[in-house]
Amino acid sequence: MTYTPFQPFRWRLAHGRSLELGPRGVLMAIINVTPDSFSDGGRFTDADAAVAAALRAVEEGAEILDIGGESTRPDAEPVSAEEERARVMPVIAALAGETEAIISIDTYRADTARLAVEAGAHTVNDVHGLQREPAIASVAAETGAGLCIMHTGRGREKLGDVIEDQFHFLDRSLEIAAKAGVRREQIVLDPGFGFAKDTDENLELIGRFEELHRFALPLLVGTSRKRFVGAVTGREAQARDVGTAATTALLRAQGAAIFRVHDVAINRDALAMADAMLTAKNSRRDMKP
Repeated sequence: MTYTPFQPFRWRLAHGRSLELGPRGVLMAIINVTPDSFSDGGRFTDADAAVAAALRAVEEGAEILDIGGESTRPDAEPVSAEEERARVMPVIAALAGETEAIISIDTYRADTARLAVEAGAHTVNDVHGLQREPAIASVAAETGAGLCIMHTGRGREKLGDVIEDQFHFLDRSLEIAAKAGVRREQIVLDPGFGFAKDTDENLELIGRFEELHRFALPLLVGTSRKRFVGAVTGREAQARDVGTAATTALLRAQGAAIFRVHDVAINRDALAMADAMLTAKNSRRDMKP
């Protein structure tokens, strides 16, 4: 299948919505309704504060709001499904009535995903790549929700090559999605920066990112404030936004479509520069005889 990452791809979402990916980078704002996320835990545990933060992110340029109720850092305490829903559902319901932005539910639980879509979420973001609760794929198929399928190395033996392991894991995830009836135009993939990957693996994944276009699907990236950014820059989590913006520009130049970030404004500027460069490059190519 021929796939060009900068050409338009219509990402199909729940509630009759869609979002064009490809020609320009799209920002997804991280809204963690948790007390223990690694860089912003406790900031938005109150629903009103989370909603206000989400609306500020839209003003700064976010087109997608990713609402999560359970921290994904390696040593985080698990929460019950009931607690997760108590955190995220009021935020999703409120945002559905206050903004036209795309709302994403960050969960691996099928029941939470279904309730979130019913409350107004348009897409589901699963950090376990459908391989913890495969029924989440059926939720996407039945509701028409967009589906972000993430690669992770946690809880399994990885292959030695970072790209081979991406295909080893995500091919299985795509099989689960296909068997459930999820259409390809509903799917974006996330290579899972920082999820059971050391600094060298993350940097190699950035350097070889274009190899992932063999999936022939849009790619979402989440490098924001990750530990490997700190290892390179020497900065603590909340001071890693400049380093994050550098990865945003590098990955956009290689065809990443969606950027999941904490600081929307600085990454908006990084994307503006990368997209301007790509436009100039493509215009010059079109002018050649």
